[in-house]
Amino acid sequence: MDILISINKPKDITSHDAVASVKRILNVKKAGHTGTLDPLATGLLIICINRGTRLASYFSGLDKEYKSVMKLGETTDTQDAYGKIIAQSNINNVDNDLIEDTITSFEGTSLQHPPMFSALKHKGQSLYKYARQGIEVERSHREITIHSVRLIDINLPYVTFKVRCSKGTYIRTLCNDIGEKLGVGAHLLELERTAIGPFNLANSLTLDELKSVSDGERADKGFYTMYEALSWMPEFRIQESMVKAVIHGNPIQLGVLRLAEDLKTAAGTRIVSPAGDLLAIGSYSPGNNEIKMDVVLA
Repeated sequence: MDILISINKPKDITSHDAVASVKRILNVKKAGHTGTLDPLATGLLIICINRGTRLASYFSGLDKEYKSVMKLGETTDTQDAYGKIIAQSNINNVDNDLIEDTITSFEGTSLQHPPMFSALKHKGQSLYKYARQGIEVERSHREITIHSVRLIDINLPYVTFKVRCSKGTYIRTLCNDIGEKLGVGAHLLELERTAIGPFNLANSLTLDELKSVSDGERADKGFYTMYEALSWMPEFRIQESMVKAVIHGNPIQLGVLRLAEDLKTAAGTRIVSPAGDLLAIGSYSPGNNEIKMDVVLA
């Protein structure tokens, strides 16, 4: 069982807890997720099973989409509803037009200051562990891109919006920054991840649905072969004479063969046998004009 599964993670459990549940339900020894969701958050979590775990890094870089509920007028030490309120403000002078203009002003590429309550590592330890000890660690700003922000509803003090963003974007920090720009403070109240690249929440399974599948019911969503899960990645189909070399990790020498531009620039390329079997993930090396094997799966 070398597959990937899209799960709808429930609230108040960690991503690690969700992976442990999947391992128990499917009775597999090896599994991992492709990008953490905080306990407060619900929604799409892609879980890799067995050899599928070798593909995890290729999914972490995909754009994400979230539905968020932000509460204006309160700032917390964690930037979300699980934290302690450290400041409160009157929001009577904040109108709907100002809220919408402020939210959309965050579209584009900018630098974001990662929160202390996060899984980012410092000297091998997660930042949130330092934060719980009252220790502030210096963090570098990180470049992020907010591709789009769409306002869904305003029912003050609550504001609901959907955001599509790049890897590494903290939505609770976005809420905190919006609150600062409005001058009233804000924190993240609810968060649901609705998409990761081409994967969406509608095609995901709850843990209860996964349990039903494991008990014999047929799954019509949520399960992907490694080949299917990488459908967004360009493909390079090799000749039968090259298969043995590829599964031994040898690069594909291109010689006079001209490679398509999308294969040259892609972070990864599916290397596929004449029969359509996924053999490896490769990447173009311009210096040697070859496709080197990064992950061999066959």
